[in-house]
Amino acid sequence: MKLAIVILNWNGKELLKQFLPSVIKHSQQAKIYVADNASTDDSITFLKNNFPSIKIIKNQENGGYAKGYNDALKQVDEDIYCLLNSDVEVTENWLSSIIDEFEQHPETAIIQPKILDYKNKGSFEYAGAAGGFIDKYGYPFCRGRIFNTIEKDLGQYNNNTDIFWASGACFFVRKDVFNTLNGFDESFFAHMEEIDFCWRAFNLNYKTKYVGTSAVFHVGGATLNNTQPKKTYLNFRNSLFTLVKNVNGNIFLLVFMRLLLDGIAGIKFLLEFKPEHTFSIIKAHFSFYAHLPRLLKQRNKNSKSDNYFHKKSIVWLYYISKRKYFNCL
Repeated sequence: MKLAIVILNWNGKELLKQFLPSVIKHSQQAKIYVADNASTDDSITFLKNNFPSIKIIKNQENGGYAKGYNDALKQVDEDIYCLLNSDVEVTENWLSSIIDEFEQHPETAIIQPKILDYKNKGSFEYAGAAGGFIDKYGYPFCRGRIFNTIEKDLGQYNNNTDIFWASGACFFVRKDVFNTLNGFDESFFAHMEEIDFCWRAFNLNYKTKYVGTSAVFHVGGATLNNTQPKKTYLNFRNSLFTLVKNVNGNIFLLVFMRLLLDGIAGIKFLLEFKPEHTFSIIKAHFSFYAHLPRLLKQRNKNSKSDNYFHKKSIVWLYYISKRKYFNCL
């Protein structure tokens, strides 16, 4: 089984300089690629001068995470892809248990390792933590992270288990599954395209797994942090995209409830003196309305399942019932 590590780069020379050495040191079982999204810095020159063994793939434009990987992976022949953010530090033997899981369980299509915070290494990291799930309204949450409550890593999630979605910060997928699903939905640009991908995989009975014996450290927000309105816009819009494309049941009632909850989030931002984020939610909703006909057509192509992890609202459980940790849900 051949493994490719593919790092998507856009003007990230400093991140490559900082984190690529750990990937090279601890990834002898893999071939390493850097897929460059039409950078305007000297990333490519830096790679050629300092890491000549790295295979460089040059994309013609900055199509974000989704199109960037879709374009780049057409040039990668290995059996397993590891899509790795450029701001991730890997650890010794991080690949061994991942490869074992793929080899021993052919039904496993997608894998995420434990993702810890590079800046606070005893805690889980926001983007993925110990594996992702989804609630009845399409809101994502993780073992180890619900909204902004992040758990310490005390070994509570060292197991291997089924999850609903894997984080795009460190996302392993079989090549044949990636191709079967036609890659990521490029209309997402960035953020939550991996959740949409995993949901489509789930609807076709592929398994997504978390492997807790493999760990990486993620900076998070190195390219677009949580304080930026653009990230709010993409997260709220793309979450609605994902919901319409994949959920089972009465989609119009579900979306209506979701829009109400988003409205409450917008009011919360106003009360926190963050009107730009409220505007981002409004903008996200209008973009969603514009894309709705296409989303409904895509929905018709998918088999459906309503077997979520939670039939309840994570918003209610977190804010009203005050259940802020995964093991309390």
